[in-house]
Amino acid sequence: MNVLDSFSLQGRTALVTGGYRGLGLGFSRALAQAGADVVIAARDSSACAAVAEDLATETGRTVIGTSLDVTDLASVRTAVDTAIEATGRLDILVNNAGTCFHRPALEVPEQEWREVFDINVHGLWTLTQAVGRHFVDQGHGNIINIGSMSGLVVNRPQWQPAYNASKAAVHQLTKSLAAEWAPHGVRVNAVAPGYIKTEMAPVDEPQFRQHWIDDAPMQRYSTPEEIAPTVVFLASDASSFMTGSILVADGGYTVF
Repeated sequence: MNVLDSFSLQGRTALVTGGYRGLGLGFSRALAQAGADVVIAARDSSACAAVAEDLATETGRTVIGTSLDVTDLASVRTAVDTAIEATGRLDILVNNAGTCFHRPALEVPEQEWREVFDINVHGLWTLTQAVGRHFVDQGHGNIINIGSMSGLVVNRPQWQPAYNASKAAVHQLTKSLAAEWAPHGVRVNAVAPGYIKTEMAPVDEPQFRQHWIDDAPMQRYSTPEEIAPTVVFLASDASSFMTGSILVADGGYTVF
């Protein structure tokens, strides 16, 4: 096999949560470009459907959008069924949906803390368990969790204790499931991005530049298009001997 062929996702179907904007859109596009059929799932089903139509035209792959609230078990089960029915199979799950609030610890209201964990941890767990059951039954599958360098360091100058704790939990859950499901042919890895220019991260705001940009070895932020190939790599046979890994893509930020 040519080495580039090992990166092909031809004949596979991927489910991407929050896949209609930001990092999620970058992942959805890259997976389709690598040959996968893609199911984009999020609360905004109309936005998912619109993006799916554009990507289908752009890549020539089967791309559909569907509704998904990761905090609702019935919604999770419906989305998984939809993904499997889309092409008759499901091979890849990208857990990208997430939320974050910037607030000092003593000012964090209970509702915000619970919302962060409900989406970033409990929601990821609920969907992963549902898809993982399907993967274990079929004897193969690939799960890529989107963690964060915030699971490895404490960000500054803003405080975000709930987000940091939630991403550390995602990293440890990744390792736990990788160990448990490896005998069943299921791989579980995570990507830990640094500062990315998306709707969620105000990387252009001057008050953040010193710590977000200037303190990093590469002294710049990334784009979703730079992180997306990492997800393709983890979803493909090119990473066939990897499971339980937290792949950091942060411009060197965590080396200091």
